[in-house]
Amino acid sequence: MCPACAGSLYVRYDLDTLKQTATRPACSAEPSMWRYANVLPDAAPVTLGEGWTPMLPSRRYSGLYIKEEADNPTGSFKARGMSMAVTMARHYGLKKLAAPSAGNAASALAAYAAAAGIEAHIFMPRDVPMANYLEGVAYGAHVTLVDGLISDCGRMVAEGAQREGWFDISTLKEPFRVEGKKTMGYELVEQLGWTYPDAVFYPTGGGVGLIGMWKAFEEMEQLGWVTGRRPKMIAVQASGCAPIARAWKEGASVSTMFENAATFAAGLRVPKPYGDSIILDIVRQSGGTVVDLPDETILASLLDWAHNEGLLLCPEGACATAAYDHLLATGFLTPKDRVVLFNTGSGLKYIDAIAEAMHVARPGAKNYPQRTPVGGIITPQ
Repeated sequence: MCPACAGSLYVRYDLDTLKQTATRPACSAEPSMWRYANVLPDAAPVTLGEGWTPMLPSRRYSGLYIKEEADNPTGSFKARGMSMAVTMARHYGLKKLAAPSAGNAASALAAYAAAAGIEAHIFMPRDVPMANYLEGVAYGAHVTLVDGLISDCGRMVAEGAQREGWFDISTLKEPFRVEGKKTMGYELVEQLGWTYPDAVFYPTGGGVGLIGMWKAFEEMEQLGWVTGRRPKMIAVQASGCAPIARAWKEGASVSTMFENAATFAAGLRVPKPYGDSIILDIVRQSGGTVVDLPDETILASLLDWAHNEGLLLCPEGACATAAYDHLLATGFLTPKDRVVLFNTGSGLKYIDAIAEAMHVARPGAKNYPQRTPVGGIITPQ
């Protein structure tokens, strides 16, 4: 971070020079986020095949597309940022990395650190989805479960960084996770024929993806890769943890700590985003808005999309689809608007949380017939 004000740092490129040499990726370019290598830091990538995720048209809404980030390694959009951050950590010779996480960032850091041969230290709330905890352990990371929220985990990472000698790659406390996340902006524009949609819905916990996409739009415009009006950026949150939505309603430029945060959309349970002022500024610049919805509405949208579109969204993605319905109902958007919604991860990573929200328990196990070997032949007992 900036040593003077502790603000976030951005990677900057000589875009005037790049404009003379860099061209849009060809159709045959590598089907990953590294197809945009010209506008990413120049280092040997630590890659597991992240990026270039599908843009799925809705079966019911003619102008609506789902950017399916579940197709990334470790099942979420977090793979993009961690691929780039761990790439640069290895490039700079760092040996130990640490981060707080509400879930999916932990999975991604653990995987990419394992691929790079770097030690990972992860701090997560104790009630994090089981899949995220299991992944961290399986990938060999040092996982600490904390009785608290991601803000408490972040404090523990910061306190331990000096003592333990690890590098803190928390959200917006280093410049490279934004670079990985910005590739979502490049991709959605390329997949729409190098044109902007009318609006982009983004589930906003830490908000790095929204910040990264706005940076991507600025870069593409300077390179001459896209023209026209930028999309309305719509930040969506769960009402049980909605610091950005509250600040938006109050007309504030920064958020305040959201007390007693609680939602089954674990990735949205960030009570005070580090980049809150940047997020709010982007939403205002774009003519967008911030929407928060209760868990009951999010779950209803999740089930609606599972039943009618064949997509098991993560709760955060279902927050975006619920927000889309809300903004159609209020007239902020029309069915003719071309809109991209981000499903930031696989619903399969939230089986325990979704099952609890649906009040679904595992059916009792059946007693299958036992089989006993008899004379080398397997026969029923």
